[in-house]
Amino acid sequence: MGAGGRMSAPSSVKKTETEALRRAPHEKPPFTIGDLKKAIPAHCFEKSLVTSFRYLIQDLLMAYALYYVATNYIDQYLPYPINYLGWAAYIAVQGCVLTGAWVVGHECDHDAFSNYNWINDLVGLVVHSSLLVPYFSWKISHRRHHANTQSLENDEVYVPRFKSNIRNYYKILNNPPGRVLVWLITLLIGFPIYLMFNVSGHKYERWTSHYDPHSPLYTERERKQIIVSDLAILAVIYGLYNLVLAKGFVWVFCVYGGPLLVVNGWFTLITILNHTHPSVPYYDSTEWDWLRGALCTVDRDYGILNKVFHNVCNAHVCHHIFSMIPHYHGLEATEAMKPVLGDYYQYDGTPILKAMYREMKECIYVEKDEGETKGVYWYKKDI
Repeated sequence: MGAGGRMSAPSSVKKTETEALRRAPHEKPPFTIGDLKKAIPAHCFEKSLVTSFRYLIQDLLMAYALYYVATNYIDQYLPYPINYLGWAAYIAVQGCVLTGAWVVGHECDHDAFSNYNWINDLVGLVVHSSLLVPYFSWKISHRRHHANTQSLENDEVYVPRFKSNIRNYYKILNNPPGRVLVWLITLLIGFPIYLMFNVSGHKYERWTSHYDPHSPLYTERERKQIIVSDLAILAVIYGLYNLVLAKGFVWVFCVYGGPLLVVNGWFTLITILNHTHPSVPYYDSTEWDWLRGALCTVDRDYGILNKVFHNVCNAHVCHHIFSMIPHYHGLEATEAMKPVLGDYYQYDGTPILKAMYREMKECIYVEKDEGETKGVYWYKKDI
């Protein structure tokens, strides 16, 4: 399959929910990163600048088409209050399309967009900043997450709680209405408050923010990049401010703000579900190593949205092992690795809404099994 080729879907037999919930192997795998790389066709590691731009332009053209239709036809042809349904549909669909553009920008974080670092950073800066994400700030912390996945001491985000850290309000919200409320709040503001206040991130000794050049997230050498990210965000905010003055807040929210909330919600959901599952362990420093951590990610199935999101959800295991592989080769590389991975490959095809509720119920904190002496921790739910 040449550059830009797509496989339609993983061909493996779907696991039942019981099989998907069976604990993943946590011992050192019998294969190496070299074994996995040999199993993948060499062309999967090739990056095509033309193909990458094709996907980005495709997403941007679709976003523009939706914008054009919404601003020229919804209020003109749909009577009140049906026009509200039109805008709601636009916000939902545009949010999905822009999530796809977000994913292409995310390729730049890993230098998977092209072989040219300056192009990767330029495209990533423009795409991420347009969606109010500080590009270099996110790039640095996200790469640290990839370098320390599932490490209790060093992972940069998705850091689980211990039972001793469970606060009373978790017990109050540990019921069906409470779980739905927590999900709604998480999807609405989870990503912005992580960027601003490091909520759910690695704990540092002082206040931490992706917007602070002197944050403990960054080294002295990286501080200029954080300033560039901040200036780009300020430029976009200034542009939005002028747009509000010209068009009004409601227009800007409907056209841009609403879809942005959807993008943040999808991104938060995707990343949580790829890293939160009853079957995968966390490791402390006595057991953790990079490959075992990378294997503790879970591929999910979002149906037709898999293609809209450029397979970031259903080829996430591959992405964590070989983040330099472009998204358009992710499924092929995944299929090639499966015979080597065996039981170490984690996939759960549970419908997403059901998985959301189950993970919120089952994955409350981590602890060792009773009598376990190794540094292997599993999700538990009894509080």
